[in-house]
Amino acid sequence: EVELVESGGGSVQPGGSLKLSCVLSGDDFSAYFLGWIRQTSEKERERLVYTMGGSDKAYYADSVRGRFTVSQDNAKNTMFLQMNNLKPEDTGMYFCVADGRLEEILLARAQYWGQGTQVTVSS
Repeated sequence: EVELVESGGGSVQPGGSLKLSCVLSGDDFSAYFLGWIRQTSEKERERLVYTMGGSDKAYYADSVRGRFTVSQDNAKNTMFLQMNNLKPEDTGMYFCVADGRLEEILLARAQYWGQGTQVTVSS
């Protein structure tokens, strides 16, 4: 069974940085499309970035392009999200997601979800 575990969330002031991690266990990392989804307190979801396990290509939402960067450690089945110049509107629960089908990632209905990690940006 595939399991995703996120870590690295926290509270930061505007302009600060955080780095999130997501470890995939139970299967081959490279078999999945991967993404990060943010959910606000109003339960609105936004797909921030998606990539494929083992790939160095990633596709970002306009809201985070140039500030967020995704990277991978394939040997450790881990995906990272480096978040710089954080803004109050970046506040939310961040979920790591995985699915064998890109369409499911794009529609934010991936088969596998982590438990989420909270990011709060405020002064």
